[in-house]
Amino acid sequence: MAHSNISKSDGIVAGGTATDSHQEHPLKVYFIVWGLLFILSLGSYMVDFAGLQGYTRWSLILFFMFVKAGLIMAIFMHMKWERLSLNYAIILPLFSILVFIGIMAFEADYTRATRIEFFNADQ
Repeated sequence: MAHSNISKSDGIVAGGTATDSHQEHPLKVYFIVWGLLFILSLGSYMVDFAGLQGYTRWSLILFFMFVKAGLIMAIFMHMKWERLSLNYAIILPLFSILVFIGIMAFEADYTRATRIEFFNADQ
């Protein structure tokens, strides 16, 4: 048999190389995350059902959205068990995009206010 030198207990070949680096995670973790995702989705729905408006509504919706996305990335995409450098390689660009979106939103509000002031100056 060609694979007789592989130990089933540790997945190491007699030469010393690892043949199986796959790690099994307990199903309990996944069920807990599914429950949390359901609760967070319910919270997001309740924001709409409660009739909240304005910044409160959008702040809560974005909060629930980012928490759900973080849970999905951490558990279902196995980011929790990855090296820290890989986590930073994925998280930092996303954070940078959010910062730039915030800067653009601030700039858009300033531009809109300037235009309203300029075009209403004659009236």
